Amino acid sequence: MYEFEISQIRSAELIRRADEERLAREAARTRRAARREARHAAENEPHSFSLRRLRSRAA
Repeated sequence: MYEFEISQIRSAELIRRADEERLAREAARTRRAARREARHAAENEPHSFSLRRLRSRAA
């Protein structure tokens, strides 16, 4: 009986760890997608002036 309870506890812990790792991977994937989307939006955004020109004037 004692071995069965230990087995159940261990099984529950492994399932909990797997869920945490899955959630961490999903969060990382979501962050990467958000960065990719922001970078894509920034590339397509029209700019009225170039920061490079602004910096060269200030120098």
